[in-house]
Amino acid sequence: MTTEEIIAAALKLDHKERARLAGRLLRSLDEEEEKLSPAEFEALWLEEAERRLEEWEQGKVEGIPGGKVMKEFRDLLA
Repeated sequence: MTTEEIIAAALKLDHKERARLAGRLLRSLDEEEEKLSPAEFEALWLEEAERRLEEWEQGKVEGIPGGKVMKEFRDLLA
């Protein structure tokens, strides 16, 4: 299964399951961070930020207003 196939499958999950998956993935990054030097860690995040910006500039993804993101986050915590 390719990364794109995994992403497509993940995006089909309901809101709560996507949040659960995102949390699990973020925790795995924290575990990996412990194995990386600060320079390696920073380089990986810079690469990810550049990839996301490029996707946004190419119209592959749409931005989400900050207020909407925060409301969804608060709803998840409720």
